Amino acid sequence: MENVNYLAVLVAALSTFLIGGLWYSPILFAKAWMRENGFTEEELKKRNMAKIFSLAFLLGLIAAFNLAMFLGGESDAKMGAFYGFLAGTGWVATFIGTLYLFEGKSFTLFLINAGYSIVALTVMGLILGAWK
Repeated sequence: MENVNYLAVLVAALSTFLIGGLWYSPILFAKAWMRENGFTEEELKKRNMAKIFSLAFLLGLIAAFNLAMFLGGESDAKMGAFYGFLAGTGWVATFIGTLYLFEGKSFTLFLINAGYSIVALTVMGLILGAWK
């Protein structure tokens, strides 16, 4: 734990918000994500966004800290990005895929959500590996 850069963990967690904001925006996948989930804009406006964003940030912090622990003190930007990519594809996407198979969710929704996880963890790993 002495090798963990806590400021880098914070920035890595914040990066998931920037990536998610773009990923799930109308510029990229908002309409497809809403369609595949059966959501309407009115329905989404009724949600408690303060609670959602607060808990999402907490989960991002946990993920960033966990990835920092896996990377250890000997990582660099390239290794961090690669390990983040492996975590996204080898752990997160495979588990999302398994859940979606049993839940009967679409392949399109899988690609959107797993893609976000892969990109976010790759960037997270890059930040954590580069920032010593």
